[in-house]
Amino acid sequence: MSTEPTPETTLTSEIKVFGRWSTKDVQVSDPGLAKYISLQPVIIPHTFGRHEHRRFGKKNIPIVERFINRLMTPGWARRRSQGARQAGLIAGKKSTAIRLVRSAFEVIHLRTGQNPIQILIQAIENAAPREETTRISYGGISYHTACDVAPLRRIDLALRFISESIWRRSFSTIETVQEAIADELIAAANRDSRSNAVRRREEKERMALSAR
Repeated sequence: MSTEPTPETTLTSEIKVFGRWSTKDVQVSDPGLAKYISLQPVIIPHTFGRHEHRRFGKKNIPIVERFINRLMTPGWARRRSQGARQAGLIAGKKSTAIRLVRSAFEVIHLRTGQNPIQILIQAIENAAPREETTRISYGGISYHTACDVAPLRRIDLALRFISESIWRRSFSTIETVQEAIADELIAAANRDSRSNAVRRREEKERMALSAR
């Protein structure tokens, strides 16, 4: 039986994110998130919303595209500082967001020598809270209690914390958006206390611990 690769498998093996970064050696160390982080290789992370109308369909969107989509959250342009104006250019502009993330990945590779997709995965794992609080009403009395966080929500919260931290890094500073993205991802991947995303996770888990 011939073991020669078919043209389809050969083509698939050559696909890299942005034509440069491979997802083959990227590891998800958190077993709770492994099923919900898509490492499907795509040259341009733009699936045109084909999973939008499927329940839990976003788990099939490449994780790099989910990160880019989160950076496009409207509202950044409302601030008046130079850094925030740069960040505001991302809102609603997919091509601009893709270009900025591609440049940020280059910066990450130059600073760490590692695959920037692996750095992104580590940042998400370190910024994803395992517990949070929810409000329960009983007999007209409302109180908070701790609850576990679903894996898909953990990723959503991590991406939100990271994008908000990037916005804060670009506020009232001359640092470019690419540098802000690279700095935050590297700090979160190393679980550095300077990462606001990591601090937000610790704050949520600390509140859940006190509400048990």
